[in-house]
Amino acid sequence: MSVALEKPMTLAEFLAWEDQQELRYEFDGFAPVAMTGGTAGHDRITFNLQKALDNRLAGKPCRPYGPNVKIVVDGKGRYPDAFVVCQPVPPTAIIVDNPVVVFEVLSDGTASTDLIDKNADYRATPSIQRYIILQQTRVAAIVFARRGEDWLSEIVAGPNAILQLPEIGIELPLAEVYGGVVAEVNRTVSAD
Repeated sequence: MSVALEKPMTLAEFLAWEDQQELRYEFDGFAPVAMTGGTAGHDRITFNLQKALDNRLAGKPCRPYGPNVKIVVDGKGRYPDAFVVCQPVPPTAIIVDNPVVVFEVLSDGTASTDLIDKNADYRATPSIQRYIILQQTRVAAIVFARRGEDWLSEIVAGPNAILQLPEIGIELPLAEVYGGVVAEVNRTVSAD
């Protein structure tokens, strides 16, 4: 039996195609992948993160963006939950170049993509110096940081933990990022 293989879409074809769509799609290097909805916890963590980044970066050259603006990394189009760039971005931009720090909030449906695929894409992008995966079920983050040619990883956990972001000159308390969801996350973890 012969099976017809579809020709992979190019990034340029994807960008032209996505521009005509009502919904958002990521591009995995071969085909569009629909962006799905998230949980209330995911939304609150992303909102708190954006707010904390915006407050701490006020008056500095770096600015936070996401999740409605895409970045192109290793030939793929991604919509991180949040990211920071340290260069001017035109207000009409739909793609932002040269992210320095990238954040994703982990969820059951995206865990494999965030931990494996996006991790590889972000590591292959020279401007990205730090990739942070925020847990949804506990107050914790997996931090990947570029050190020359190597990447180091660490776990930052607990309501008193601080995310160190030297690339953009700030620190973020995890308690602030998880504000409004910490009690619910702790209740869920305690019930397990």
